[in-house]
Amino acid sequence: MFDLIGKRRWFYAFSALLTIPGLIFILLTPLTGGQVGLQFSIDFTGGTVWEVHFANGTPTPAQVQEIMTEQGLPGTAAITTSGDKEFVLIRTVQIGLAEFSPSPSPTAEPSTSPGASSSPATSSSPGASASAAASASPGPSTSPGPSASPAPSASPAPSASPAPSASAEAAAVASPGASPSPSPAAGDTIGLPTEGKLADLRFALEDQFGPIDEVRQEASIGPIISGEIAQQALLLIVLGSIGILAWMTFRFADVRMGATAIAALIHDVIVVVGLFAIAGTFFGLQVDALFVTAMLTVIGFSVHDTIVVFDRVRENRIRHAGEPFDAIVNHSLLQTLGRSLNTSLTTVMVLTALLLFGSEATRAFVFAMVVGILSGTYSSIFNASALLVDWHLWDERRRQQEFAVARSR
Repeated sequence: MFDLIGKRRWFYAFSALLTIPGLIFILLTPLTGGQVGLQFSIDFTGGTVWEVHFANGTPTPAQVQEIMTEQGLPGTAAITTSGDKEFVLIRTVQIGLAEFSPSPSPTAEPSTSPGASSSPATSSSPGASASAAASASPGPSTSPGPSASPAPSASPAPSASPAPSASAEAAAVASPGASPSPSPAAGDTIGLPTEGKLADLRFALEDQFGPIDEVRQEASIGPIISGEIAQQALLLIVLGSIGILAWMTFRFADVRMGATAIAALIHDVIVVVGLFAIAGTFFGLQVDALFVTAMLTVIGFSVHDTIVVFDRVRENRIRHAGEPFDAIVNHSLLQTLGRSLNTSLTTVMVLTALLLFGSEATRAFVFAMVVGILSGTYSSIFNASALLVDWHLWDERRRQQEFAVARSR
């Protein structure tokens, strides 16, 4: 029979090799002000993200940051890929995505009649002006026929101006489908800003690198919302861990099983977060709101595997009463090893397909899931059970010492 528990020191060393580098990068995040370590998205930091594609080729991040500095916008720029396209991802302080300058108030006549609308087109002809005045002035009759119908105002018989021109102008004014705002430019149909700080950045970039032909991402989050998201994410993880500890302690009537399950869970969290800290430092991988969802899923998956092993340990302690505890745990691990590996590998195969062929928007989420499930399977088999054995053996040695001291008295 293969002795997994007897080799637990090697498993501890491998876990240290997995967690210590990531833990160093995690601790460097606050010490370096975010330059090294975890790279948080605007979900946690607040700000504006704009991801665009240039029709004439992709500029370098240094060139884009130079333009941002000239515009007085602190932030970073990076290159992302989607299929065969390269996009420029711009992160800066929070600026409005739809900023509009105040437009002058229209000087419309108080009349609600369509024929009484005032416009430069109607004031250009004396006949049209007289006709509009005649239609706007209250007559002795209360019938709305002359004022509601555009026919009297559009027929300038007494006027010297040409009838077809005045009629066309009056019809254009009286038409309910006419819009007072100018039509948007052809390049603005893809959602490009036209006013505000982001529009200034857009025009500066297009002057330097050519037109922008695609907007892939455009978002802005304030500091209050991002702070609430960070607090809720931390609260969810803490409450979930406390709930798991309480339930496992109640279920197995042994606080050691709950505590060692939480220790394995912490191992998995450090592995995933540490890997994101390393990848964020060297490849710009960001932690966003979906990352919290992935971590909660990893926590549940890790604890599920641990519960399967511990439940078999509880059964074997009754069946193999009198055997050493480490031997009972080793039996339990060998009996549940196939089930744990099959469950994890089938899940990882599906996630790997999503990682390779899925959308770019969910790639970081799926990557966190893959790493977390692999780490959770490893920690449930080789860490949680080994810690439970060492804790049990330490308790036995402590009781024997106390008993020996009591007998010597």
